[in-house]
Amino acid sequence: MTRALTMDDLAVAGIALAAGLLAAFLLRLLMRWLGRHAVRTRWAGDDLIVDVLRTVVPWAAFLGGAASAGAALPLTRTVQRSVNQTLTVLLIFVVTLAAARGIAGVMRTVASSRPGVAGSATIFVNITRVLVLAIGFLVVLQTLGISIAPMLTALGVGGLAVALALQDTLANLFAGIHILASKTVQPGDYIRLSSGEEGYVEDINWRQTTVRALSNNLVVIPNGQLAKTNMTNFMRPDQELTILLQVGVGYDSDLDHVERVTNEVIAQVMAEVEGALPDHEPIVRFHTFGDSRIGFTVILGVGEFSDQYRIKHEFIKRLHKRYRLEGIRIPAPTRTVAIQQGAPAIPQQRVPEEADEMTTARLD
Repeated sequence: MTRALTMDDLAVAGIALAAGLLAAFLLRLLMRWLGRHAVRTRWAGDDLIVDVLRTVVPWAAFLGGAASAGAALPLTRTVQRSVNQTLTVLLIFVVTLAAARGIAGVMRTVASSRPGVAGSATIFVNITRVLVLAIGFLVVLQTLGISIAPMLTALGVGGLAVALALQDTLANLFAGIHILASKTVQPGDYIRLSSGEEGYVEDINWRQTTVRALSNNLVVIPNGQLAKTNMTNFMRPDQELTILLQVGVGYDSDLDHVERVTNEVIAQVMAEVEGALPDHEPIVRFHTFGDSRIGFTVILGVGEFSDQYRIKHEFIKRLHKRYRLEGIRIPAPTRTVAIQQGAPAIPQQRVPEEADEMTTARLD
């Protein structure tokens, strides 16, 4: 049997609740002050700590004041236990949300500060957040006196049925984890699939990988498909790469002169065009006696994959202009056809080229 409620009890409870509210307000101001100072430091960890405490500490002060107010009132044992359980559940809920946000922030910060780790990938952050929330939910049930053993058993049996029903989804999930863990693909990499899709990896989440093509369109690829297909990653092990460009000159050309002029143009492009490698050594390699030209390969250094288009553009323009000044001839492709009266035309010589064809005919 509890005693009757008096004005002194209400006064003490009101003072305790007001003290809790005042403490929560002052602590919130303190957290804001600490947050402004944490932003000025180079270490990102203090920002995360202050962000977590900014939520937990004021709520803990308020709930402490509410618990003190409840203890000051002449409540029955059952009501007092219900009040304490309610306040405890609220505190666990606040701590769980803050912990989920804090741990996810730690993972995001660590991942973004280390090369070769998926800094902008959301899959690890989302999984961690779900696990922390699930643990907090189980702690709440245990606090309320609800046994979690039957629930875990039911979840085990039900999880098997869900796994069978969501095979494709789970396959994409584990494929995404495998891709990130193996470090074969990371956000920011430029990839090309054997099916033809290519672009920069924007994000890898629990189900799919988002790729931004050079046309600025987004290509969505399921993680399972990405894990099974042949893929070229142009950013690994190094984003710097070399590109090959095929050129041809006439048989009457002085090859030493051609090589010297081409090397000068390569050096000029490497030094002046954005995205090129200034310290790249000019390389020219003759390789083919063609039907109408001597073919050779020019090797250019590129900072990253998307820079090659600008570098090819500038190199072809400057090389063509320089060849015209030096009198170096780039022969046009030709086809010779012999035609006899009363007989169909019989091609005698054919030279496949990438340029437009020019045809000369000889009549017998």
